[in-house]
Amino acid sequence: MFGQLSGRDSLRDLLISISAHRSKFYHLGFGKNVSRSNLATANEIRDYRIFEELAYEMIAEARSCCQKDVDFTLSIENPVYAFDSTMIDLCLSVFWWAEFRKAKAAVKIHTLYDIRTSIPCFIHITDGATHDVHGLDVLTYEAQGFYILDRGYVDFARLYNIQQHKAYFVTRAKDNFRFIRISAGKPDKKAGVICDQCVKAKGFYSNKHYPDSLRRIRFIDIETGRRMVFLTNNFDLPAVDIALLYKYRWKVELFFKWIKQHLKVKSFWGNSQNAVKTQIYIAIITYTLVAIVKSKMKSTLSTYEILQILSVSLLDKTPLKELLANQINQDVKEQNDIQLKIKLI
Repeated sequence: MFGQLSGRDSLRDLLISISAHRSKFYHLGFGKNVSRSNLATANEIRDYRIFEELAYEMIAEARSCCQKDVDFTLSIENPVYAFDSTMIDLCLSVFWWAEFRKAKAAVKIHTLYDIRTSIPCFIHITDGATHDVHGLDVLTYEAQGFYILDRGYVDFARLYNIQQHKAYFVTRAKDNFRFIRISAGKPDKKAGVICDQCVKAKGFYSNKHYPDSLRRIRFIDIETGRRMVFLTNNFDLPAVDIALLYKYRWKVELFFKWIKQHLKVKSFWGNSQNAVKTQIYIAIITYTLVAIVKSKMKSTLSTYEILQILSVSLLDKTPLKELLANQINQDVKEQNDIQLKIKLI
């Protein structure tokens, strides 16, 4: 976590940074000595599941204390999640266990993201060759919860599994989706809803895997003119709210972008599968820790700003309240220099 917060690129870089503070090792919990071989051995033999369990403890703490996202404007009380994955490219000759293509390796991070609190609540790490839809097989669905999925996850057997768990899904229909219209509601064209239909899948296997009715909504974004077709098993919410729910899916994309830019999840300090998973879970722990600090300190600073402050204050004894306090510069006395006045014409 020290390496994540301080942005170290390798074990050697990390060791150089902390070796200058040997007198503080005991208070930092590092023990009497830290060596590169010790860290490398820990990456090999210390089970990543230790950090995985700690990550879920931190996630539970963050979700319980973090304030609701002000960007979420819908009045529904149901839990709302976005599920997606991101790819991290690796070198095949070094990370041979993560084969993705003939000359390329990769790992894939499947993430269930809580839209209300902006906290990832489930992480599943696989090799890059694993298809995205397999991530749905390891999820535990929450009754009455909304699960927002990209159309790459349209697999009717897995969508029906969500239906059987009494949860809701919102996704986009594929271009080749064949259906039989059962009924149609009155569309709200002023809001962008072109049609709101109750349909059944027409294909043999599609109907076999999902025998119940689906709700099909054709929507046009008035601002951009983009046309989209949504599928959901929720028939109660207005069609506009279904479209807005899908719009919140971009939050998980922003989360992937944030951790790739500000945490170490693209360059790894070990080559084994255990080392890679350990580093990813420590990155998640770091993210949730910063979110908890932001919430409990009631700071108006962004997550990025708090991370930057912590990165240069790791060895300070300054209380967090002072570090994250909003600086007020109104009482700063500037020199009263004689300056030329600009006359506006």
